[in-house]
Amino acid sequence: MAEKQTILGRIAQLTKANINALIDRAEDPQKMLDQLVRDYTNNIADAEQAIAQTIGNLRMAQQDYNSDVQALQDWGSKAQAASQMADQYRTKGDTVNADKFDALAKVALRKQMDTEAQVKQEQPSIDSQQQTVDQLKDGLAQMKDKLTELKDKRDSLVARAKTAQAQQQVQSSLASINVLDPTSEISRFEDSVRRQEAMAQGQAEVAATSFDSQFAQLNAVSDDAEVDARLAALKAGNAPAAAVEPAAVTPAIESTPYTQYAPPAQS
Repeated sequence: MAEKQTILGRIAQLTKANINALIDRAEDPQKMLDQLVRDYTNNIADAEQAIAQTIGNLRMAQQDYNSDVQALQDWGSKAQAASQMADQYRTKGDTVNADKFDALAKVALRKQMDTEAQVKQEQPSIDSQQQTVDQLKDGLAQMKDKLTELKDKRDSLVARAKTAQAQQQVQSSLASINVLDPTSEISRFEDSVRRQEAMAQGQAEVAATSFDSQFAQLNAVSDDAEVDARLAALKAGNAPAAAVEPAAVTPAIESTPYTQYAPPAQS
């Protein structure tokens, strides 16, 4: 009985537990919930074993009770049969056998009364055991409901914790590659690329300026050489030929004597 009371007390304590309050007070809610799930699972197993044992004892007590009730009815039947036999012998005038069967009827009635008293004593114990079984079953059902609630809470909190952790990692990663941050790696790499592009553009402009200057110098040298050549030709008495021939724009005009135009005579 003490063990049953202990199981009942533990069931009552666990079923009254405020899960939300326990979570709020816990430093590590997940570990606390895991421990509660283990405690509830172990206590449910203990409660099931206690219920099974109590139900077994109740069934045995009920069987004994039913046997005593049957015995009570049997002693009543025997008392009635003995009384009837006594009446038959007394009708025949056989008082000896009549008294004998009346005595047997009394013995059966005493047995019946004893059995009846025993049955009355057994009834409260059976009712108490039945009440205990009902309480254990109700407490077990509540514990199973609490266990389901605990598992749902734990799974929900674990999922939320993982989601929050993933979000923190994403935010941390985004912060580390902020392109607007001049200190970020991407910004520094972009600045390096821009400097390289500017350097290449500057080198191209310098190269183009150098080529133009070289070609200008080459043209100047050519002009000086041409002037010197023509001067030498003049000194030698040879007029230098023109480098460009005129284009034929109008038909060539023959060299004929000039005749003054005279208007025709009027008739």
